[in-house]
Amino acid sequence: MASLSIRDVYKTYANGVPVLKGVNIDIEDGQFLILVGGSGCGKSTLLNMIAGLETVTKGDIMIDGKTVNNLSPKDRDIAMVFQSYALYPSMTVRENISFGLNIRKVPKDEQKAIVTRVSDTLQIQHLLDRKPGQLSGGQRQRVAMGRALARDPVMFLFDEPLSNLDAKLRIEMRSEIKLLHQRLGTTIVYVTHDQIEAMTLGDRIAVMKDGVVQQFGAPQDIYDSPANLFVAGFIGAPPMNFIDGKLVDAGSGVGLEVDTGVTRTVLNLPFDATAMRGKIGQNVILGLRPERITDARSAHNVEDARLQPIEVKIDVIEPTGPDTLVFTQVNGKRVVSRVHPASNPQPLTNMTLLFDVSKAVLFDSKSEERLA
Repeated sequence: MASLSIRDVYKTYANGVPVLKGVNIDIEDGQFLILVGGSGCGKSTLLNMIAGLETVTKGDIMIDGKTVNNLSPKDRDIAMVFQSYALYPSMTVRENISFGLNIRKVPKDEQKAIVTRVSDTLQIQHLLDRKPGQLSGGQRQRVAMGRALARDPVMFLFDEPLSNLDAKLRIEMRSEIKLLHQRLGTTIVYVTHDQIEAMTLGDRIAVMKDGVVQQFGAPQDIYDSPANLFVAGFIGAPPMNFIDGKLVDAGSGVGLEVDTGVTRTVLNLPFDATAMRGKIGQNVILGLRPERITDARSAHNVEDARLQPIEVKIDVIEPTGPDTLVFTQVNGKRVVSRVHPASNPQPLTNMTLLFDVSKAVLFDSKSEERLA
């Protein structure tokens, strides 16, 4: 096992195109790091640099306190699992898992013990004599993981390993990978574009955009306290609601004028008026998670001062089973809320929703950085 430090790392290709622009990340021994972001954000390039498959233009990558910039991949004691399974089709599962051991001339008895241990860990003992063509996608991914496990490295690197699987299998494999990490305790760096994978798997998440880490921290901290508009919109499903408006004085606090097409009112916000005094009259963006907007009829405590009723007109509903998503308009922006199915919302009717502003966040409408 090993810690990982990425210090002021830059990557610029030969044609002058910058890919990474000063990345700083530190994780402790045994932690699970997620690199998440859209296509082209630099997450896979960073992973390849950790693996030694890409060179570092500037900065340092340290594994267990040792700078590895100039070490070849084979000398870094890491194992990588790719998006494609990259299995040898003519070999059995047993032979695929032990292939690297053969190359390193590990004794046969030791190879057998390692294959047994790995197959037990991944529950693929019954597949050892099959070939990849006889396996499902999830089984092939387990074999690819088994080949990496056989090396017993200090660090695992996963490059979007679940992208080729269907939705149900992705959920199952997420649990498998999390259980595997809990059993082994080995440091893992995992690249994904799926924010659900990021939230469910990681101890630490680095949200990336255009070669820059927008925010780095624990999953819940990033969910509750996004650093900017991009992070707020990227993390969460459905994503955070963004409501444009103007800050107004609301006595001991500040408020946001809202217009739903049915009613106009002021939404009182839980921010100190003294601290926000200079922002009065400024255009801002209010961020509010869908689960913070509920149906008044199903609320447990409608007297709670944090829950402010606002009448809206329903545009669309999406039943999901445990709850129903209700889409409305606030200040000309689409807003989604989660309500209980028993509320039985109907399109094109009016409904009173309770806005829980206790975890509301404000963003500057120009810089898109978080204000409060």
